Amino acid sequence: MRLASCILTIILLMATVALGQSPTCTKCSSAYIPKSEVDTYIKNAIATKTIDQQIRAVDAGKANVDVGVVYRGKLTGNPNAAEHDFVSEVYHVIDGSATLLTGWDIVGYQKREAANNAVANLNGPGGDGTGIRNGTVNELKAGDVIVIPAGVGHQFIKIDDHITYLMIRVDPDKVTPLK
Repeated sequence: MRLASCILTIILLMATVALGQSPTCTKCSSAYIPKSEVDTYIKNAIATKTIDQQIRAVDAGKANVDVGVVYRGKLTGNPNAAEHDFVSEVYHVIDGSATLLTGWDIVGYQKREAANNAVANLNGPGGDGTGIRNGTVNELKAGDVIVIPAGVGHQFIKIDDHITYLMIRVDPDKVTPLK
């Protein structure tokens, strides 16, 4: 997988040079997050029952890239379906398993208030609903990755015990605050 990443990076660099373009991020800094810090956030999530925690939100030129960690315990009740207008999300499952329903047709969709913590601090404008019509069922387990583009609803419909995942948010409109 690393080799494929290196090859893709080389191809992109070659294409940029060939087109005479310059990087979109001038004098940006990298953001290193050691495993120990991710583990600390996970332990905090479990101890405080905090589901979503932003670790970093970094200016990457034309977009912000945010890194968070999410821990969800056993699912009870009927969770909402969420959608983010401008921010795409990538989940990399660290531990546990769950069933995630995804799709664009959200039942009972309502916009979130601007003061909502998720809107102001995590994933920008969007909304919630009670379900997703004609969605795609995704069985997630440790090691899996799922990409959820902006505008696509997502709803956990089954978590037997727990799921822990690293979340990467791609924010091309820079609606999330830097951290």
